[in-house]
Formats: sequence, structure tokens, C-alpha cells
Amino acid sequence: MLTANGLACERGERLLFRNLGFELGRGEALLVVGGNGRGKTSLLRILCGLSAPVAGVVRWRGDPLSKAHEQYGREMAYLGHANGIKDDLTPMENLRIAAALNGRELDIGTATTALERVGLSRCMDFPARVLSFGQRRRVALAGLMTAGALLWILDEPLTGLDVEGVAMVERMIRDHVVAGGLAIMTTHQPLALDGLTPKTLSVGD
Repeated sequence: MLTANGLACERGERLLFRNLGFELGRGEALLVVGGNGRGKTSLLRILCGLSAPVAGVVRWRGDPLSKAHEQYGREMAYLGHANGIKDDLTPMENLRIAAALNGRELDIGTATTALERVGLSRCMDFPARVLSFGQRRRVALAGLMTAGALLWILDEPLTGLDVEGVAMVERMIRDHVVAGGLAIMTTHQPLALDGLTPKTLSVGD
């Protein structure tokens, strides 16, 4: 469903990578690996459509992202280094407004279930600015769960989480992929996906 062919990326005048390619279908995960500064985040930004490669093409359902961007935007969810939540809004408000901005209605019951799953049942009505970094990360993860996206693109999703939070994210990724979803991720920490073995793509070698 998602393919990349001949991708190349530059930062300034420095070539980060070239001739990168992969194919990813339903029920598959891809782990992007490489040292710091080698272009992992830059690759994910290209795959999200936030940046353009200097060469190559990314296709979704057979169409280049430039043609499929509206459908792709509905079917892809991105979690980057920043949590992408508003400080003055509560976790509940953050989830529901994010859904509305993407043209979807998120009912209170579904949002409540997602926030409970990520361990925020006691923080639903607090403004995000008073939450710890780990709690704010959990709000972003709840947003991922309620996005209704087929493809998850995750840049260091374990950042700021304790042992329990890491295990929760591992379950989320595994359940999503086993249910027929797709996931692309980077992480500096080992992932335990309970029998699920991601494909591996090395960047910057």
C-alpha cells in the first residue's frame, strides 16, 4: 500500500541518503534504523508528505503522494518528537478538536476510552500545561488511537515514557499491525512486539 523508490534527501549541501526504497502492506511494520543525524526523521517527514525528496517518489495505494494527498491525509497519522497538543486545552478537548480539524467527529465516550487506555483517567479535565512530559506524550498517543488511521508513522514514540508506558506503546503498535494496519517507526530503544517482526530499513549507511 505504501511504496518508496529511489528516495534521496539533502540537508543543506549534505546528502543524507539516496536510493532508498521499500514496500509496506497491510499487517506489516517497518523499523527505520541509523545513527544520529543520518536522516531518520528526514525520511519520516518525506513519508508524511511534510518534506519533498530531492529524488525518488512515495506512493500510497499506487498513486504519488502529490496526487493522493487528501486520501493519504485521512489514512495516515504522524507522531513526531513534538506532541502536537495545545497547552490551554484539556486532554479531552485536544482529542476532540484534533478530530474536528481532520473532518471527523469524536464522541466523548470514544475519547474517554482512549484516555483511560493510556492511563489518563484522572487527568482528563486538567489543562495540558500542568501535565508532565510523559502525560503529554500519552495524550498524543491517545490521539493516535482515535485518529482512525490505517498507517501510523512514529518518530521515537517511546520518548518520555516509563516502563509501563513503553509496554503500552508496544501493545498499541502490535495490536494495530495485527489488525491489518501499517506502522513505520524509529526508536533508540528495543521494541518488544510479542512475535511481530518488523521489516528493517537502514538510513545513512
